[in-house]
Amino acid sequence: MPKPLKNDPDRDLVLACQKNRGIGFQGAFRELYEQYKDRVYNVSYRITGNATDALDSSQETFGIIFRKIAEFRFESRFSSWVYRIAVNASIDLKRRSRSKGLASLDSIRGAVSDDGSRLDFRDDRTELPQATASRHELETEIQDAIMRLSPKMQRITVLRYAEALSYEQIAETLCISLGTVKSRLSRAHAALDRELSPVIDRHQIR
Repeated sequence: MPKPLKNDPDRDLVLACQKNRGIGFQGAFRELYEQYKDRVYNVSYRITGNATDALDSSQETFGIIFRKIAEFRFESRFSSWVYRIAVNASIDLKRRSRSKGLASLDSIRGAVSDDGSRLDFRDDRTELPQATASRHELETEIQDAIMRLSPKMQRITVLRYAEALSYEQIAETLCISLGTVKSRLSRAHAALDRELSPVIDRHQIR
């Protein structure tokens, strides 16, 4: 069994939730909710592809956290546990849902690329209307391609580029080896490259 982590930044709040079931619990859980609500919604949105399902998945995620936080033993970072629940809840909901809405890639602005650089799109205010329209269309096609990935590769892609998690954090979140993370991400890159190379060429802004 893994040794409990001693340096989790959320440790005090989690322990406060575990030791209190009254006002103390409510205050500590509210702090955790405020800290993670945007990140949970973001992951849910990228996986489910639409706002309605993302809200449902977020609600389910925090419901699970509320019910099971007393069982958390710091065998991973609390943030990894939260991401794991959010990813699984989103994948499960997506499997149940027939919604085919597409999400934007606004959150990928500033995400970390493989070489450690930041992925940066230009500000709309500095672009011509035609360029802005073309870029938004490209982002939609990129998200469409991500939505067509297998659930395993989609999880990896969303956590890496929407949430900018390191390989080590992804491995901890999904309870898989570092080698598996690299292998799945490599396959995801290859799949996206096959689909998106002609798309990117078509939308190239000169």
